[in-house]
Amino acid sequence: MNDRPIHITQFDLERLQKLLLDAQATDYRKSEYLEKLKLELSRAEVVDPKNIPSDVVTMNSTVSIEDLDTKEEEVYTLVFPEDADVRQGKISILAPVGTAMLGYEVGDTFEWDVPAGKRRLLIKKIIYQPEASGDFDR
Repeated sequence: MNDRPIHITQFDLERLQKLLLDAQATDYRKSEYLEKLKLELSRAEVVDPKNIPSDVVTMNSTVSIEDLDTKEEEVYTLVFPEDADVRQGKISILAPVGTAMLGYEVGDTFEWDVPAGKRRLLIKKIIYQPEASGDFDR
């Protein structure tokens, strides 16, 4: 993650803020991932869902990402925790890579920490973005 503002829809912001609020009543309340998500949201530029560029990663977007070190390509769908299923490529917003990719655009690179160090990833393509498909309240 870096200091450059990310773009997020008003609808996603409201749902993510509710997720953060609800998490305060669970064992997640002390999670570092919640803190990272709060930090990301604090630097976000909020955009009306109808005006979000189609090349921005929003909630429920399916994204092709390239590992810049290994050149491997992976496809993820960014989802809320209750919909996460790694076998189906559905990555929770509370997973490090999920939090890291939110709001970035095609062509952007970002880093996330793994036990062996840092992974550097490139957003290669948005395969599906709800807003670009006219689905503004998914």
